[in-house]
Amino acid sequence: MFLFTIVSMRNILSFFLILFINNVSAQALEQRIASAFRKFASDKQLTFGTASLTVLNAETGEIVFSENGNTGLASASTLKTITSATAYHLLGNNFTWETTLGYTGSISEDGILNGDLVIAGSGDPSLGSDRYDQSKSETLLTRWVDAVKNAGIKRLAGRIIADDRLFGSQTTPGGWTWQDMGNYYGAGTSALTWRENQFDLIFKAGKVGEPAELLRTEPDMGYLRIINEVTTGKPGTGDNVYAYSAPYSTSVYLRGTYGVDLKKIISASVPDPAFDLAYNLRNRLKGSGIGAETIVTAREMESEKLSVQPATRILDTYTSPTLERIVYWFNKKSINLYGEHLVKTIALKQGKDITTFDGVEVIRDFWNKKLGIDKNALNMYDGSGLSPANRITTMSMAQILQSVKRETWFTSFYESLPVYNNMRMKSGSISDVIAYTGYQTSASGIPLVFSIMINNYSGSGTAARQKLFNVLDVLK
Repeated sequence: MFLFTIVSMRNILSFFLILFINNVSAQALEQRIASAFRKFASDKQLTFGTASLTVLNAETGEIVFSENGNTGLASASTLKTITSATAYHLLGNNFTWETTLGYTGSISEDGILNGDLVIAGSGDPSLGSDRYDQSKSETLLTRWVDAVKNAGIKRLAGRIIADDRLFGSQTTPGGWTWQDMGNYYGAGTSALTWRENQFDLIFKAGKVGEPAELLRTEPDMGYLRIINEVTTGKPGTGDNVYAYSAPYSTSVYLRGTYGVDLKKIISASVPDPAFDLAYNLRNRLKGSGIGAETIVTAREMESEKLSVQPATRILDTYTSPTLERIVYWFNKKSINLYGEHLVKTIALKQGKDITTFDGVEVIRDFWNKKLGIDKNALNMYDGSGLSPANRITTMSMAQILQSVKRETWFTSFYESLPVYNNMRMKSGSISDVIAYTGYQTSASGIPLVFSIMINNYSGSGTAARQKLFNVLDVLK
C-alpha cells in the first residue's frame, strides 16, 4: 500500500512537471512570436499597411498568439483552404463528377445520325486536364471518337451540342478584375470546362521596343480573333503579357511586354470552354473520317429560344478523379478555376441556386453552425481568393484549419498544402497582399496552426515576404 502511494505520487508529480514545462514552453513561444511580430509590424514596408497573425495550439485550439486576429483582410489564395475543407465536409473525399456523351434521334442503316450528338457536363473542373492520366484531352477525345464509331455512326446530319447549362451563363464571380479574367489564372467556370479553360501563346521576342511576334497557339484556336499588341521588353523585364477577353467573346487582345531574353509560354483563358470542347471533338471526328459540321452550345440555343433535347441514348459516361485528388492540385498549384467549380458544386449539392453567391453563403453558414464563426469573419466573394474584395480574419482561418485535424481526411488535406520556407502551408498573393496559412510543430514539440496576412504593404514583395518568413521562423 505504501509503495503504491509512492508510485502514485511520482506519477502525479511527473504529470504536473510536464504540465509546468509545457506551460513555460508555451509562454516562451508566445513571447518570441510577440517580439518578432512587433518588429515586423513596425517595419517601414507596413507604414500604411496592416498585418495580422493568429497562432493556435493545433491539438487544443488554445490561442498561442493573436494580433489583429479579428480584422478582416484580403486573404488571396489562402482562402482555398477554407473552400477545400468545406468541400471535404459537404461533398466527401470520394465525390466525383460525370460527363456524358450521347445522341438524340436515330442512326440509319448507312450510319447517318439523324439527330444531335450531345456532350453534357456536370461541372467537372478537371475535364481534359493533363494533371491526371484519365482526364487528358487526347485520352478523352480518343475515347469519345471510339464510342461514336462503336455506335455505328459515320456521319452527323445534326449538330454537336455542348450542354453547358448547369452552371448558368455567369462564368466569373463578382469582384474579379478585367486584367485577370483573360489570363489563365482568371479562367471562369463552365459546366463543360475543358483543359482547365486555358490555351498557350508562343511568342518570339523582337528588338527592344518593337513588336513581339505571336508564332502560334497551342492547341489550335482558329475560331478566335487574336489581336497581338505585345512589344519586346528590355532584358530582365520578364513576362508582362496580359490577355484581355470577355466571357463568350471571340476576340482576345494581347497587351504588355515580353522580355527580349525571355523563353516562356504565356497562357490565356478560353472565353467559351464548352464551344472549345465541341470544336475539338468535331475536328477529331472529322480526322477519323466521321462527317460532322455544325457545333453549338446549349447556352447559345437557349439564348435564341431554341429547345435543347437531352440525349436519348448514352454512348459514354466519364467519371472524374475523386475530390481529394482535385483538392491536391487545387491547393498545391493554386488553381483558381477549381475553387469556383467547388463553390458552385457545393451550392448544387445543397439544393441552392448554382451561383457563386449561393455557394459562398453555404460555406459561411456551415462554419457558423459548426464552429460558431461569425459570418462577417468570412466575408467571401469567391472560392479561390482571386477577388480583392474578400475579407477574412486570421482567427477564423486558423480555427477552421485547427478543426480539420480531427477529420478522417485530414492527411489528404494536409498533403495538398505546398511547402514554403520549410513549412507546410498555403500561400496567397495578389496586389499588395501576401498571406500564408498552415501547420508547424515548434522545437519544444507544440503542434501549431497559423494564419498570417499583410495588406497594403509598400516596396518589394520579395523583401516583404522574407520579413514575413522571419516571423514564421519563430514557430519552428
